Amino acid sequence: MNFERSEDQTLMVESARRMVEGRIAPILNSSDPDKPLSKADMIRIFGMLAEEGLTAPRLPTSAGGSGMAMLDYGMVYEQLPPVIAISLLSHEVSTARIFAESTDEQRLRLIPDLIAGKQICCTGSTEPDTGSDPRGIKTRVTESEGSLVINGQKMWITNGSISDLAVVTCVSGGADGKKPGMRRVAVERTKSPYLAVEIPTIGLCQGHLSELVFDDCRVPIENALGETGDAARVLTLTWNINRPLMGLSAVHLAQRALDAAIEYAGIRKQFGQVIGGMQLVQERLADIATAVETSRLLCYRALDAADRGGRNNGLSAMAKRYATNACLQAVSLAMEVHGAMGISRELGLEQLYRDARMLLVPDGTNEILALMIGRELTGLDAFRPPKVH
Repeated sequence: MNFERSEDQTLMVESARRMVEGRIAPILNSSDPDKPLSKADMIRIFGMLAEEGLTAPRLPTSAGGSGMAMLDYGMVYEQLPPVIAISLLSHEVSTARIFAESTDEQRLRLIPDLIAGKQICCTGSTEPDTGSDPRGIKTRVTESEGSLVINGQKMWITNGSISDLAVVTCVSGGADGKKPGMRRVAVERTKSPYLAVEIPTIGLCQGHLSELVFDDCRVPIENALGETGDAARVLTLTWNINRPLMGLSAVHLAQRALDAAIEYAGIRKQFGQVIGGMQLVQERLADIATAVETSRLLCYRALDAADRGGRNNGLSAMAKRYATNACLQAVSLAMEVHGAMGISRELGLEQLYRDARMLLVPDGTNEILALMIGRELTGLDAFRPPKVH
């Protein structure tokens, strides 16, 4: 087992860092930290991501994607500011879902502008009273006069307000003797307008988290994706990659907090000496560094398992659950190293903390992830206990 980056991996990581430092960071730093970035700025950034092959890393090169190994993608993804990384994740996984469930005609029509970063995509699965269990989805799609008609709401949708296309998970059937099932529809906003409302949150405030409303939204029937019943399987496969990637966004924040804490500990003086020489401060630095390193390695392990084709449901859940918890605590410890400065807005650690707190929710809460891990360990499903007769 080799823990050193290959030469190619090192080049990819360094290229991503240069892009962030030289091109993306200036956009973030010149914008209001408490307001979503403009659509124009996001399109600029997605153009940069496209140049790096990051808008379709899961698609094969034959389809216009970059065909990256997920471990390589994770190493690059970790370098991105989380507010951009999560927007990218929503976009590229939606693109991958379209590819997985589309015909050749649909792929040629829908995907090229997404890969080029000229359009932004999102996935609409979660609803006001349906989160981790997609079988609770109530948004309905029916066929009427040669079109698909969608009615319902989607909540907590990353990229919703800036999206040009939404991949919407709906329920179909259940009437006229037809068996109900999930169905996914590609909704092009210019042709089938839907309402998007921003949701203010504690962190990642420059991002775009939205509620989507579909009110008799008519969609061309040729935009139906896949076969009814395939949606749950595709969701599971993509979630198993998303979770360690979300963990690596937490690692990004904790690494920044660690770097800041080490620098501060080397210059701040108390009782006639720099605080970096004090035992309790060194203990905090050690705990932060350990959280960063273990979180990173566990996320890499989950992505490597996916690349190898093995079952990684439990490992994926473990990576996200551990990394987001450990790194949130690591950022908190870094704030303690800074004392009063740690809670100041001026320093920026409080923003790292708020952003890190956001990462505990998407793609499975701690409680749901714990049940997934338990199911893998015991073979027993706590989501749906056996019926007692």
